[in-house]
Amino acid sequence: MAINVERFGETLKGQQADKYTLTNEHGVSASFTNLGGTWISMLVPDKNGKMADVVLGYDNLESYLKNPAHFGAIIGRNANRIGGAGFTLNGENYALAENDGKNNLHSGPDFYHGRIWEVELDESSLGSRISFSLFSPDGDQGFPGNAQITVSYTLTQDDAVIIDYHMISDADTVANFTNHSYFNLAGHDQGDVLSQQVWIDADYFTPADAGSIPVGTLMPVKGTPMDFTVKKEIGKEIGADFEALLLGKGYDHNWVLNHCTPGETALCAKAWDPVSGRCMEVYTDLPGIQFYTGNFLKREVVGSGKDGAAYDIRNAFCFETQYYPDAVNKPSFPSPVLRAGEEYKTTTIYRFTQE
Repeated sequence: MAINVERFGETLKGQQADKYTLTNEHGVSASFTNLGGTWISMLVPDKNGKMADVVLGYDNLESYLKNPAHFGAIIGRNANRIGGAGFTLNGENYALAENDGKNNLHSGPDFYHGRIWEVELDESSLGSRISFSLFSPDGDQGFPGNAQITVSYTLTQDDAVIIDYHMISDADTVANFTNHSYFNLAGHDQGDVLSQQVWIDADYFTPADAGSIPVGTLMPVKGTPMDFTVKKEIGKEIGADFEALLLGKGYDHNWVLNHCTPGETALCAKAWDPVSGRCMEVYTDLPGIQFYTGNFLKREVVGSGKDGAAYDIRNAFCFETQYYPDAVNKPSFPSPVLRAGEEYKTTTIYRFTQE
């Protein structure tokens, strides 16, 4: 295993950003930057051994300082949406910024991926690991509590990236992190992913309103275009006349995962590219996953990608493991509330294979 460090650029505040590349014995590599702890590349082989970068992103720091699509970003304190841009905790009302209509999305606009994180490198029994740490003060983004956050990425010898999230706060607060990488198993610059196939181990999803806020109920996927319990092409039913797809302009929803044992890391989703033979397995201990098909990607908004690539609608998909959207306002959903002094610990794994 090997870790390479190179300078990536400088922020507007004069802070140095670096690029860290982890490489295993197979030549598989994953790169990250301390600007936001962002995952910026993932080189994996196809069935013939040809390498390709399968995550969308940028070549330069300047673009990551903007990053309107959140490419590869660590999202917190709360991933996804909070309805009405606010919540009540212990009888106190907390107001967040309205950055998605009247709602809050990804705890913005002061995103964690616009900040320089502290870095620690080491070799574990599983492989090379990079840990990013950030102190988030009381009131940051509108959330209560002084929080110490660490997110670690480990590249293993079996071509997996293990993401471990940890947070502790001195006051009750919300803790719901995810990674917002966009994947295209044919290669980041290979156009739409509609012919790639997906399986999700979920019998239900959370239907949402026009603002993508869950209405609070669970809906069976059986008999609907939301059913991925048997693998199918992403594009097979994405254009169906089905309310959830019409409101989301494609797939952009939370699936309720069928965990056999809550809190145990298990296989929850898988994607295939039949042409290259590349596959990606997703494991998590969290209750939900947002499957998003890049419905709002626009080249004129995100700018030029790596190697000058033009990213556009449905050129990638995201598997964002999470607590359900707006869970802090939905008592019937698994709670994202972290109590003072307790540890938020969760793991998500993306493993790359060939078939």
